[in-house]
Amino acid sequence: MATGVDPTTRGQPPLLLEVEGMKCGGCVRAVEQRLLAQPGVQQASVNLLTRTAWVALDSPLEPPADTDPAAPLDPAAPLIEALAAMGYGAQRRPLDGEGPLRPGERQQQRTWWQRWRQLLVALLLLLVSAGGHLAEARQLPLPWLADMHLHAVVATLALLLPGRPILVAGWRSALAGAPGMDTLVGLGMGSAYLASLAALIWPAVGWQCFFNEPVMLLGFVLLGRFIEERARLRTGDALRELWALQPDEALLLVGDGPQAAVQPVRVGALRPGDRVRLLPGDRVPVDGRVLEGSSALDVSSLTGEPLPLEAKPGTELAAGSLNLQAPLVLEVLRPGRESAVARIIQLVEQAQARKAPIQRLADQLAGRFTGVVLLLAALTFLFWWQWGAQLWPQVLSHAPSAQAHGAHTSLGIGAETPLELAIQLSIAVLVVACPCALGLATPTAISVGSGQAARAGVLFRGGDAIEAAAALGTVLFDKTGTLTVGRPWLSALRLVDPAASEAQLLQWAASLEAQTRHPLAHALLQRCQELGLPLLAVEGCTTHPGQGVKGTVPDGDTVLVGRPEWLESQGVPLPEPERAWLAEQAQQAATAVAVARGGRLLGLLALEDALRSDAAEALAQLGAMGLGLGVLSGDRQLAVERLGAALGLAPQQLAWGLLPQQKLARIEAARGGAKQARSVAMVGDGINDAPALAAADLGIAVGTGTQVALDTADLVVLGDRLTAIPWGLRLARRTMAKVRQNLAWAFGYNLVVIPIAAGVLLPGFGVLLSPPLAAMLMALSSITVVVNALLLGRDA
Repeated sequence: MATGVDPTTRGQPPLLLEVEGMKCGGCVRAVEQRLLAQPGVQQASVNLLTRTAWVALDSPLEPPADTDPAAPLDPAAPLIEALAAMGYGAQRRPLDGEGPLRPGERQQQRTWWQRWRQLLVALLLLLVSAGGHLAEARQLPLPWLADMHLHAVVATLALLLPGRPILVAGWRSALAGAPGMDTLVGLGMGSAYLASLAALIWPAVGWQCFFNEPVMLLGFVLLGRFIEERARLRTGDALRELWALQPDEALLLVGDGPQAAVQPVRVGALRPGDRVRLLPGDRVPVDGRVLEGSSALDVSSLTGEPLPLEAKPGTELAAGSLNLQAPLVLEVLRPGRESAVARIIQLVEQAQARKAPIQRLADQLAGRFTGVVLLLAALTFLFWWQWGAQLWPQVLSHAPSAQAHGAHTSLGIGAETPLELAIQLSIAVLVVACPCALGLATPTAISVGSGQAARAGVLFRGGDAIEAAAALGTVLFDKTGTLTVGRPWLSALRLVDPAASEAQLLQWAASLEAQTRHPLAHALLQRCQELGLPLLAVEGCTTHPGQGVKGTVPDGDTVLVGRPEWLESQGVPLPEPERAWLAEQAQQAATAVAVARGGRLLGLLALEDALRSDAAEALAQLGAMGLGLGVLSGDRQLAVERLGAALGLAPQQLAWGLLPQQKLARIEAARGGAKQARSVAMVGDGINDAPALAAADLGIAVGTGTQVALDTADLVVLGDRLTAIPWGLRLARRTMAKVRQNLAWAFGYNLVVIPIAAGVLLPGFGVLLSPPLAAMLMALSSITVVVNALLLGRDA
């Protein structure tokens, strides 16, 4: 099974925090380390893209010392307080949609001015700075724009107003020992401003003022963050679309009969047992069962199934389904926070929180990146101040200057002194470095990929599951309920004990099988319903995975229902005529079930199950992807061989008569050993498959399976479409390709641009990277990885 942080599997309820102020991978690493340092925290997974932190606890958190005992206790208060000390604002987001705001609603509730103020400020700063440059070059007939005192005032206001949050956040993170992107930008702006201020106040220092530079630098940084934020919000479109599937209100029926009143209520107020009316064009508000009416419903938003679902009394409907034809009356089965839509959203949020192994490496490097950049900037400053200008005097500008020292100039048009050149290049190194791209490279692609998959009814449990899916070498399938429809029918019956009747045989078998979720139980229960046979009360019922069921009927006898071989191991003899009958049924690809009572064989049942209509196509697509295929079944040899022939599988790709522990051994064998290790996926749906799903590198459960299989799997396919499996694996490959492209860009950008900013090309080629240009490149590097990830949506 794919490994990774899974906060939902721990003893204490997990916490989901919304963290404000994170700008780069260094911030992610600092927040994770601070959370992990808190007593009671077992795991922490921070997502830079969604600004969230999943926290798994192994014990309750100790409340802060100053907490009022009479006040309601927030379980996340100690974590929020710890992050606040580092300068990060945090608040708890209730899970399963319990809170007053759905994820993303705070962003949508901001006013127009608040959303666009950052863009307006950035454009205004760039306009003022560009006007100053044009006035200096005498290309703009506004000499007052070139006045250095005006630019000093503008720069001061820029740093105190829009630049203040960056300076404060950078200073706090530096004091906390976790410098990040704001630290680098703040140092760049601050050093340029202080150097210019010194030149203005003390002209004797001998260099020019460049107040334009911190203003233009801040403008580019704010503009880049605005564009990046807009692109980041698009990566969450799929999650917001899922939330939109669940309406805010429902029509509650109050009273009985045709005179029942209809009362609009919020979905959160509905409780199991309530009755609601569903009109044509409405979406199902919560999971429910049809009580009255018949209609067709569109379930494509949940499962990707193109054909409408025909609903009638007794049909269970999932929240989010769209009613197409006629009114229905539903009985509420589960509250809104436990509905199918809420569970899907939780899986998607969990997928975006759980990191791929490749992301952990990137976060570790990004966490140390800022410190390395600070060191490089210091070395750059010292080198060009003390030695660089002496080794290559041509790097200094010797143009005759009518400008007196202290006049206003630009860092980008040439330095006249070693100190000025050293300041310029060190600021460029600080600003051009981009740990943001490293931090965003993986989560942006994972978020878009998992969102695209959720739209198609394919749910990955995390970035680790996507990475495992992309690296698969072999896919193994269970037979019953996976490759077959999972709705078998009773095809033959053989009564062995003359003291029993066929009706009793069916009644006893169905009563025990009703205690399980095995697909074969459906056939027996359906036959009893057709014959009008009531189920018996069974006590002490025990399921033996892969073997059968054992229980006690009302008269005190022990009844066994299961594989004939298992009954023999329990001391039930199997006469030769019955063995011959079993062989005949195996020739017909039927599955045999034996029934015994009080140690005596009562009879045998034969059940058949149809092959899924898209099973052959799904396996053909997987084979075309270069994946190895196989079937692991507990059924008899002939039944498995007939299925393999229908699917075009060779005999060596089939295994039959396997117990759950034997399936584990087959999975290990499929890996090929340490030298030829291949990642293996297991596809199943029933309780017998849960151990195999957990043991495989990637467990895949079809949505019609049992809850234990769904909880164990890394990849959940909603609906009945096996072709969704190759589609999901191809999406995983494309997603990981985007991750590798983003990481290559992020690493390559920094490896190429930082040396240029440090002046490597200055002596030989005269290439100089000004701080404003460095700021623009830094912003573009982050935007590039987000936009590249968004291209996944166009490819899907």
